[in-house]
Amino acid sequence: MNDSFILSVAREALWIVLLVSAPILGVSLLIGLIISIFQATTQIQEQTLSFVPKVIAIGAALLIFGPWILHTLLQFSEKILGNLEHFTFIR
Repeated sequence: MNDSFILSVAREALWIVLLVSAPILGVSLLIGLIISIFQATTQIQEQTLSFVPKVIAIGAALLIFGPWILHTLLQFSEKILGNLEHFTFIR
């Protein structure tokens, strides 16, 4: 196990985290932007108006992107566990 191997595993793990979280964060960001524009134009400053649609949209995004997220995480986990002998010092 050398430094480049550890860095490549860490880089791939960070990439998977970014890839998996992007759809949920994107949906949340888009809904937040739409709600804030709506609140600015109508001058309604109700806190639940921004919270409830985000929760509903994130739930829908999890239902839509959930299988893909699970598949991506399972592939990464299988790859890590399949190469477990590279992570140990015992050969």
